[in-house]
Amino acid sequence: MKLISVNVGLPREVTWKGKTVSTGIFKEPVSDRVMVRVLNLDGDGQADLTVHGGVDKAVYVYPFEHYDYWRNELPDTDLPLGIFGENLTIAGLREEDVNIGVHEVCAIALSLSYRHCKTDGDTTSPTLLQTGH
Repeated sequence: MKLISVNVGLPREVTWKGKTVSTGIFKEPVSDRVMVRVLNLDGDGQADLTVHGGVDKAVYVYPFEHYDYWRNELPDTDLPLGIFGENLTIAGLREEDVNIGVHEVCAIALSLSYRHCKTDGDTTSPTLLQTGH
């Protein structure tokens, strides 16, 4: 397993389908070390703690191998590291290779069962869970 990128971002308000919503999906790579805390990484935050973050979902990890799938699925979309809201972009360790609850990556208990949020019932694009990517 290789760590490709560490990504953080604070929640911000955006307009989505005519409504103002708060989201923490926007993450950007950082070049310095970042402290992992009980609830998240320094400089990172989640907008809705009922479904994201917390002690059992403090760090979101996403395999870089899935980026190729999304580049084919969304050819006109720029996909910089962190675009899927992940804190750690990794290579060489996919969901099927991890036993949930086993401390493997950077001594962090991973929860790779990411629930893709769909604001306002939007079903125009496949979810991460549906595609397996």
